Amino acid sequence: MKVRLNENEEIVKVVKEGLKQTGGYCPCRREKKEEYKCMCKEFRDQMADPAFEGYCHCMLYYKSLED
Repeated sequence: MKVRLNENEEIVKVVKEGLKQTGGYCPCRREKKEEYKCMCKEFRDQMADPAFEGYCHCMLYYKSLED
C-alpha cells in the first residue's frame, strides 16, 4: 500500500488552503466533527481495507495498492 498526494497540484493547493481555513477539518464537509479532521476517519478506514484503491473524499490523498 502507498498513499500519496493527488498529482493535480491545483486540487492539492485548493484543499490545503481549505484545511487552513477550517483548522484542519475537511473543507468538503459542512460540519466540523472529529471524524472529519484530516486525514479523515473515512479515508483511514479505506486505507485499512486491503481491496480499496482510490482517492479520499476531498481528493487530496490517493491510496494505491502497489508499493
